[in-house]
Amino acid sequence: MSARKKLRLLQLAAIIFLTVSGGPYGLEPLLGYAGRNGSLLLLLVTPLLWDIPAVLTVLELNSMMPVTGGYYQWVKRALGLRFALYEGWWTWLYTFVDLAIYPVLFVEYAAFFFPEIHPYKIPICLCLVWGCAILNILGIVPVGKTAIVLGVLVLSPFAVLFAIALYRHGGMYAIPAFSLKGIGFSSLGMGLYTVMWNFLGWDNATTYAEEVENPVKSYLYSVGIAFVVVMVVYFFIVLISVQSGMGLQGIVSDTFSSLGSFIGGKWLGAFVAFGGLASTFGIYSSVLLSVSRVPKVMADDGFLPRHLNKMHLKYNTPYVSIITCSLVVSVMVIFTFGELIIMDVTLYGAGLLLEFVSLIVLRLKFPDEHRPFKIPLNVFGLCGMILLPLSVYSIAMAGAFASSEAVYTPLVGALVVMVLAEVLWQVYRWSTRRNRLV
Repeated sequence: MSARKKLRLLQLAAIIFLTVSGGPYGLEPLLGYAGRNGSLLLLLVTPLLWDIPAVLTVLELNSMMPVTGGYYQWVKRALGLRFALYEGWWTWLYTFVDLAIYPVLFVEYAAFFFPEIHPYKIPICLCLVWGCAILNILGIVPVGKTAIVLGVLVLSPFAVLFAIALYRHGGMYAIPAFSLKGIGFSSLGMGLYTVMWNFLGWDNATTYAEEVENPVKSYLYSVGIAFVVVMVVYFFIVLISVQSGMGLQGIVSDTFSSLGSFIGGKWLGAFVAFGGLASTFGIYSSVLLSVSRVPKVMADDGFLPRHLNKMHLKYNTPYVSIITCSLVVSVMVIFTFGELIIMDVTLYGAGLLLEFVSLIVLRLKFPDEHRPFKIPLNVFGLCGMILLPLSVYSIAMAGAFASSEAVYTPLVGALVVMVLAEVLWQVYRWSTRRNRLV
């Protein structure tokens, strides 16, 4: 692939921003779970414990192996085919769940302009799904260029909202007291789930590393840019929300569009809602770009049908994989937003665990292999680092189980499909032995 057809640094940064965040859309439930004093605390602490270890792991492993398939290939080299199948299966499913969230959110923000739109949820979601499929089939560079435009459309409303809010407060905001007092364990768990979901996906962008110009350097700078932008936007939107004087439950139920209307009038609310439409389209397109590369490498290893490898003759994109992913997501849009978040984070956390283990195993197996980016910790230090996100993950899951019986179905469903990875492995072994006998 020629350099001009590869993704450049700014395009990659925009895609990573959309893949991980796409703006604070979807962060609203945190305000309901954690309240005025707990929301900002969870927002600041969770990324340190959950994201920083994941980001560092992704940067080291991607610098060591910047190849198509990303995290799947890391686990394969470190732990073998069996756990590579686990990783591919879990992350493939988590990304399907993740993708299904954004058409649902698209309808929520479209409802600001068309309040009677909800009965048409399914056809609208399908239009978004297949519009993004077409864009991805056209190639990675069109996705990257579109991501830059959509990123600007996502950030612009919040830049205006922040400017107006700061002006009205004389440029000063008092940081609320950090406290979890009065927040039940179940609310804490669901608040963690919300923040974790709004910060996950750093490894997704590694599946197309061979399609990026100067991948090691580009990923290092792009991840840094995206992380700073996400943190700044999240911090200010939560700070302004809790000190706006508007009821937090109103923001939760009516999205950040209502906050825009409260602070700047109906026009600003509409601007924020429009940004929400751009966000959901951009996130969906960017995440589809990453997940569509996973079936290809799994098919190369015989885990999936070979025809998923098929590339478009003109655009050189895995169009069969893109279409297959879109078909699966078309079915999953029937779930609710809350159910999808629980399944999403649960499956993602399981895949992330294998990446952490792979980091340590590769350090032990290949200690002298060149790593342009290397976490400045020894193996013992890496084990301590990994305990941080695992602790957050465990608390979030326990809190979700304690919240209500309504979360049992998505949580148990996620755990069941995780176990199915071993069933698929046994089927693979059986079919391999059978083929050898034939």
